[in-house]
Amino acid sequence: MDARAVLLIGETDSYDGVTVTVEEPMDAEVFTERLRASLSHWRQEGKKGIWIKLPLGLANLVEPAVNEGFRYHHAEPAYVMLVSWISNSTDTIPANASHIVGVGALVLNKNTREVLVVQEKSGYFKDKNVWKLPTGVVNEGEDISTGVAREVEEETGIVADFVEVLSFRQSHKAFLKQKTDLFFLCVLTPRSYEITGQESEIKQAKWMPIKEYVDQPWNQTKEMFKIMANICQKKCDEDYVGFSTVESTTATGKKSFVYCNADHAKSLNATRDQASSSL
Repeated sequence: MDARAVLLIGETDSYDGVTVTVEEPMDAEVFTERLRASLSHWRQEGKKGIWIKLPLGLANLVEPAVNEGFRYHHAEPAYVMLVSWISNSTDTIPANASHIVGVGALVLNKNTREVLVVQEKSGYFKDKNVWKLPTGVVNEGEDISTGVAREVEEETGIVADFVEVLSFRQSHKAFLKQKTDLFFLCVLTPRSYEITGQESEIKQAKWMPIKEYVDQPWNQTKEMFKIMANICQKKCDEDYVGFSTVESTTATGKKSFVYCNADHAKSLNATRDQASSSL
């Protein structure tokens, strides 16, 4: 075998696929020879989906991979992922992640019946004179409950504890008109009350009476905001029960959270804590 045609090293998965992570610089011609030899080998082994991860510094290998039948799957700041289905069976490679997760925070001071609100310097709400709840996007690998508390602290300086999810909204063609947006409206309880606004994004932040927040013209004329404001009002006025967290462990051993009726979550957590304390 030609020295240039040494097989590429790949990690196999449980779906008869192979993922190759190229880490060292390589001449495009050498890469092509190795890729062709590897594809032939993988076909003989009955492999199906082949993934090639190319760091930003190895962009010279994108064109050779495309010439051998690979296509773009997704890109991150440090790499691009290409993929090819080499089996005669139906292509079952999953599409790139299609959703983003947004969060909104109803930070409620029950003693004064006030909610934490902000005015934004840029974006959709710029110069609209609208007081809105703190919002943001959950980071990769971040839980909803953690992400919403982080956004509140970043925008207002208020440290708050997640209580429950009140509702969620699904909308499509968001973020460059390509993604589906899942937006979770959450309740948080503040630990602190002194506001220190985020100068880069937030024009103003303050505590506002819940009725004043709900009665804003914007919340009365825009249907989605009217619905959300109504839910916030219900939470303040009644025993409105949302979805709280029960910590769990996935089949692979990773920590996860199940969101369920807050009363039931409290019962499940109490039962688990009692069992742990008796060990």
